[in-house]
Amino acid sequence: MFVAWRQPRALLWTAASVVGLGFLVALEIAARHYGVAGPIANQAREVIFAPKSGPLLYAGMALMMVVLTWRQRFIAFGIAVGIDIVFFLVRWAVDAQMMFGNGALWVILGCAVIAVTRRTGQERVLLLKGVGLSLLLVAGRKTGDTWLLITSKTRPAVLDQYVATADHALGNPSWVVGRMVSATGSIGAHVLDYVYIQLAVAAVIVALYQLRNVATERRFPGHHLVRTFLVIGLLGPAIYMIFPVVGPIFTYGDGAFGTGGQQWALADLWPHTTPQITTPHSMPFDEITPRNCMPSLHTAWATTIFIHSRKGPRHLRYAGVFWLIATLGATLGFGYHYGVDIIAGVVFAFTIDAALRSLDRGWDRAGIQLVAYGTTVFALLLVSYRYLPMQMARHPEVFGPLLVLAMISVVYGYVRTTKLWEPKTTPTPQPEPQPEMV
Repeated sequence: MFVAWRQPRALLWTAASVVGLGFLVALEIAARHYGVAGPIANQAREVIFAPKSGPLLYAGMALMMVVLTWRQRFIAFGIAVGIDIVFFLVRWAVDAQMMFGNGALWVILGCAVIAVTRRTGQERVLLLKGVGLSLLLVAGRKTGDTWLLITSKTRPAVLDQYVATADHALGNPSWVVGRMVSATGSIGAHVLDYVYIQLAVAAVIVALYQLRNVATERRFPGHHLVRTFLVIGLLGPAIYMIFPVVGPIFTYGDGAFGTGGQQWALADLWPHTTPQITTPHSMPFDEITPRNCMPSLHTAWATTIFIHSRKGPRHLRYAGVFWLIATLGATLGFGYHYGVDIIAGVVFAFTIDAALRSLDRGWDRAGIQLVAYGTTVFALLLVSYRYLPMQMARHPEVFGPLLVLAMISVVYGYVRTTKLWEPKTTPTPQPEPQPEMV
């Protein structure tokens, strides 16, 4: 029975690897078509040249090291730091761009070589899984950059007017929070910006707690945060293609409602002037700004961190709450997203995590119903944003609570269903009191 179980699992992993490699190759070809390097070329470049994100590479190496012993971890970390010092000195001498992280990538690739040449059996599989997990996290960033390029090139028109109109049902929270963040000055903006940028590092911290026993148990748990994190990043850009939205303000002020010197914006309104309720239309936009607003994947990822931190120690639970609140403050306060994007992102995250939990434990009626319900709510949200924005804007007292209740219903369904999946703990029987001897 064990052999029969392993064979389908091996075939599944092989098929997933082939599909993943094919997906990366397709993105590489698409990026080359638009005259830029794709995810594979960008990752290979960081073996020698300055990486885009050093903290992300070290976070990936930390994920890989969950399969190593403590002695091996210290050695791997020391080698990575040593290599980075050499790269730092060379770049300083030739006045090149400064960034650390090459050492971490070299250690990850070195462990892959060791797994193939020096390990056998289950130990080889375990080390390769650790390497694959770290490279997937790093490659996910490169894949996302390529996806964003494709959205800007293939979707010339955006639907921001529809989303901004529907956002009146929630009271235009991006404009409200944007004014609040502006009032906090540079300190609040810097804190939120750091939280927003280092979201993947926060995810690795929670994942390291979940994977803390891999080195001793010599196996990965069936479901952990990194799986949900990666699937959100894989499926999210497909929604961008269906529902292209750039947001009130993109990273450098070139959004639909803030000009920043950009002639494509509808008007320079954010965050001090709330847009008027007018009949929405699709509007042309530039071929540079990514259409990465619907749903808010940063919200989805922060929600996933919050979900998976619930079973950790108190400080990890507090950190999960802080990262979720701060991410919501950044996505709205910097004008990157509308309020309705946030609701869609939360529903998106809970539905995907429910699907992966069901896949791990085996599909049952409760799991199928939960995933089907979450998918239905998410689809209805997108349809309502596209076809009912005027009704939503004119009747906020009806549609605002409906949107919030729809999101809460998915969260409640997730909590209720996953509690049924938790293993039942039977209380230890207490010995009956014996009569005292007189």
